[in-house]
Amino acid sequence: MFQRKVKILRIKKESKTEEFDTVLIEQSIDIIVNSNPLVSIICLPKDLKDLALGFLFSIGIINSIEDINKITINELEGKINIKLVDSIKFKLNDLELNPISRVIDTSCGISSPWRNIIKKSLEDSKKILLSNKDIKIKSSVIFNSIIKMQKETTLFRETGGCHGAAIFDLNGDLIVAREDIGRHNAIDKVIGYLLLQKESLNNKLLTSTGRLTGDSVLKATRANIPIIASLSAAIESGIRLALAYGITLIGFVRGSRMNIYTHPDRIEI
Repeated sequence: MFQRKVKILRIKKESKTEEFDTVLIEQSIDIIVNSNPLVSIICLPKDLKDLALGFLFSIGIINSIEDINKITINELEGKINIKLVDSIKFKLNDLELNPISRVIDTSCGISSPWRNIIKKSLEDSKKILLSNKDIKIKSSVIFNSIIKMQKETTLFRETGGCHGAAIFDLNGDLIVAREDIGRHNAIDKVIGYLLLQKESLNNKLLTSTGRLTGDSVLKATRANIPIIASLSAAIESGIRLALAYGITLIGFVRGSRMNIYTHPDRIEI
């Protein structure tokens, strides 16, 4: 269960009424890899397989769904158990995590240890994205994709308590949309879904309802996604990373306007 009704007192101008409002339920989900507790993610307990795969991919533990031997989800206990194939030499101590950094909450982003781990896996992505300059997308496709994402992210519209993310092809056809209380979790979920489908990410558009921070850009970079667009603003950390790694970063996509912060040549009017 990830939502419930609560009784509220709603005040509107000079009137007040008792009503029921929908609120989201966050939960701590433990990801356990090869019997080793890796991380506890505070999230919306929905689409958990997508979340786990997207997270493991973003930090470089796996490179494809082929690296997973078995994945089991115990929703009652809030645990995701993952066994990697024997060829993946996973050593938890190599990650140099502490008890605090093992918890990822729903705040503005991910902690520095995880951010540093992701950066270690980005050298190949940088080469791919910087060389992938021939990809083009029409601005009308981006406008329409944002609208489609909003229609698909119903919890975001109903509660205002979560973020949405979606992945489209370059024609604007929706592939997947996911929601989570943390915007970085929502991005992990859509990436994880494409990993399950064994579909490439280097010719896709990622959309989000959240601010475009460095954390969001790092996850897209790891997936070789060349274009990111959001309803919200871009932050300096996101702009700096997008510029360095060859990602077209677009914010404030609303109505018929958008702000393109980096690598604008991919966008056609």
